[in-house]
Amino acid sequence: MDSILDYETVGYDKEKRALVIIDQTKLPNEIEFISLRAAEDIWDAIYELKVRGAPAIGVAAAIGLAVLAGQIETNDKVVFLEEVERQKDYLVSSRPTAVNLSWALDRMMQVCHGQKKSSVEEVKEMLLMEALAIKREDIEVCRKIGEFGLTLLKPGDGILTHCNAGQLATCKYGTATAPVYLGHERGYGFRLFVDETRPLLQGARLTAFELYSAGIDVTLLCDNMSASIMQKGLVQAVLVGCDRVAANGDTANKIGTSVVAAVAKQYHVPFYVCAPTSTIDFGTPTGEEIVIEQRKPEEVSHMWYQKPMTVEGVKIYNPAFDVTSHHLITGFITEKGIVKTPAELCLS
Repeated sequence: MDSILDYETVGYDKEKRALVIIDQTKLPNEIEFISLRAAEDIWDAIYELKVRGAPAIGVAAAIGLAVLAGQIETNDKVVFLEEVERQKDYLVSSRPTAVNLSWALDRMMQVCHGQKKSSVEEVKEMLLMEALAIKREDIEVCRKIGEFGLTLLKPGDGILTHCNAGQLATCKYGTATAPVYLGHERGYGFRLFVDETRPLLQGARLTAFELYSAGIDVTLLCDNMSASIMQKGLVQAVLVGCDRVAANGDTANKIGTSVVAAVAKQYHVPFYVCAPTSTIDFGTPTGEEIVIEQRKPEEVSHMWYQKPMTVEGVKIYNPAFDVTSHHLITGFITEKGIVKTPAELCLS
């Protein structure tokens, strides 16, 4: 099996002038790359989780906006900027919880508004350069998270993760898996435990797939099994990613993360959030203000079954994320270092 590290999660096709992504809805059974140029296709790819994971969404949206801007046929700077702003707002609406999406697109708009003397064609080129810079920075950020995270781990440690915060959620290394990949390169011999992550099975379909393909010792668990292995002492650390961190440290991540955090607290297992600083939203005071995306009920009742797996007409609750209280989090592993609270980053 090829390693997922041999592939790019998000890229730019210079010849086609297109955003290129791995269609993650086809994994693990098929690795398919798709090229996207239309606004509706880019929006759908983000909403339908063909590209997912906060950092990867941000990079994909940035490249996508550059692609869309390149198609605007006008030399009128005002008209051009209005259209880019409209496309930016449209893409932001695809996934409201992941702060990297709005962060990356806001950064792209700063390029537009900061080039008052440049022509439309020059701004188009600058937008593409900025999008590719965001991608390069994501790779470096993830590697730094990996280096800092590795200082918290010992050879042979058992590590539990939830959802997918791996290479497929970023441009390389992942966030929660970055210490794992770097440790694997250095012979640490980690044992990985992966929650399947209902209802979309990102752990089973994506994390188990990419870790196994990279030659890492990985065991797949149903979501309700984490307490069992922590009770047995098989887990020395929990590493998860995040979609948004509030100023007080409350963290939104894939649904079920807060359960893992509570169980880890019960069994005295350190629980670390691997958080690029771009996911920390100092404008959101606490987790109560984080907007939680509600997804289609069919993802629970129909998606993975030949026939519906519940009685027709029953109500279904399907939030994409939950919020883990800051008091359950041991620390945040960022590209700037390991901190107990986001506030410490403001002092560094």
